[in-house]
Amino acid sequence: MSIRLNANYTSSFISDEELQNITPQVELVHKLLSEKSGAGNDFLGWTTLPEDYDKEEFARIKVAAEKIKNSCDIFIAIGIGGSYLGARAVIEFLKSPNYNNVKKDTPDIYFAGNNISAFAIDELVKLCEGKDVCINVISKSGTTTEPAIAFRVFRGLLEAKYGKEGARERIFVTTDKARGTLKHFSDDAGYETFVVPDDVGGRFSVLTAVGLLPIAATSSTARERPPRSSWATSPTMPCSTSGGSSFTARARVRISAVFSLHLSFSPPTSTPSVSTCRTA
Repeated sequence: MSIRLNANYTSSFISDEELQNITPQVELVHKLLSEKSGAGNDFLGWTTLPEDYDKEEFARIKVAAEKIKNSCDIFIAIGIGGSYLGARAVIEFLKSPNYNNVKKDTPDIYFAGNNISAFAIDELVKLCEGKDVCINVISKSGTTTEPAIAFRVFRGLLEAKYGKEGARERIFVTTDKARGTLKHFSDDAGYETFVVPDDVGGRFSVLTAVGLLPIAATSSTARERPPRSSWATSPTMPCSTSGGSSFTARARVRISAVFSLHLSFSPPTSTPSVSTCRTA
């Protein structure tokens, strides 16, 4: 399957000469990404996530999400930076920025651990009064100050309300696969853990358990897949006429594949190819 990219809408402010001038750089970037070479190549695990991911963990994420939905009124994602921003963006996009205020059969979601404000934590603690609560702490090391403080506060809240045994069933941890303070602590406490992959940076971690568990817990799913023929119909940079592949088109296909796989929880039957394209 080939995809044509329409650059007609950019012609009024981007000339063909300008596009041709940056074509070599775009092709170089695509080569570096596809071959996983160059600086930072040890953080390119995200480029194959639609096809290459931990199937067993993915199944556990779905089970944990159902458990959260069935047992909680409030779900708190504790993290900072990429550990919460991606999931929040997806939930607000697929559901609503006012998700917590609309009628639904899924828990409200709040985000903590992204600052050290005592007022913000106290306000969230008060919102939890009289509600059933689950938490998901997300941290590669477990030693980042802001999430560590929030985790300690809400772990204490759960243990006071449900006891240590009961709290254990409501605490989910996303951290390093084998090492780090949070991983060791969680194993000792018996919490269910999910993995922050070593080769996926924080900016892309929404496509891993980091983002998928909060997204699944709020039932934020891409209910209708866009027709594959429309995946690259919006204006974007045209391909090279010299036979190079389109990095932009491939990126668009990859993003669509990720949403088809992870957000609807059903893998696509195949991944379309992208041919060289150029609009007049």
